[in-house]
Amino acid sequence: MEDYKRDFITFMVQSDVLKFGDFTLKSGRRSPFFMNAGAYVTGDQLHRLGLFYARAIHDSFGLDFDVVFGPAYKGIPLSVITCIGLHELYGKEARYCADRKEAKDHGADKGNLLGASLSDGDRVVIVEDVTTSGKSIEETYPKLKEAADVDVVGLMVSLNRMEVGKGGVKAAIDEISDRYGFPTASIVTMAEVVDALYGHEVDGRVVIDDATKAALDRYYAQYGVE
Repeated sequence: MEDYKRDFITFMVQSDVLKFGDFTLKSGRRSPFFMNAGAYVTGDQLHRLGLFYARAIHDSFGLDFDVVFGPAYKGIPLSVITCIGLHELYGKEARYCADRKEAKDHGADKGNLLGASLSDGDRVVIVEDVTTSGKSIEETYPKLKEAADVDVVGLMVSLNRMEVGKGGVKAAIDEISDRYGFPTASIVTMAEVVDALYGHEVDGRVVIDDATKAALDRYYAQYGVE
């Protein structure tokens, strides 16, 4: 595992974004872990997060794209900080774009999108926090294609939960790739998270102990992808 991935895993724990315990997800599943990207709130956290996204996008998709698109709402700041990170790390000048939950019907920037306007042929990278059902892509992909004949280079999420999506066979992130025909990737996977944290301390605390590891194993025996 690359060092920046280990750093990102530690960063998620220290930022109180990745937690372990007993959580009921929106899907109704009871999960031994939970990720909340809304907990990134400080300038330093957002700056570092943008750098992690930029590095992962560079490694997975390269730099031949024009726009970073973030589905509302959490994707909006992600698209902005990723553009900043790309410029800082690689001198890459990308434009940010995001969608609105409700179209704006007045002013010079009326419509479904905010940020950069889209043109035919634009190459777009989509950024999200985590994908569990693919619902946000179902809502936003049509908006992208309606705005212009863009080419989606790929979808980058911060964490691949590695559990089955709505189809019950593949992970949601892979279902998206199959449905829309563009590649998907994550900064880290849950397998990498477990590898980095099981039996290891972060700030003097073992984050995944034997009991938590057993709970994770039970969860993935039921919901994990092969």
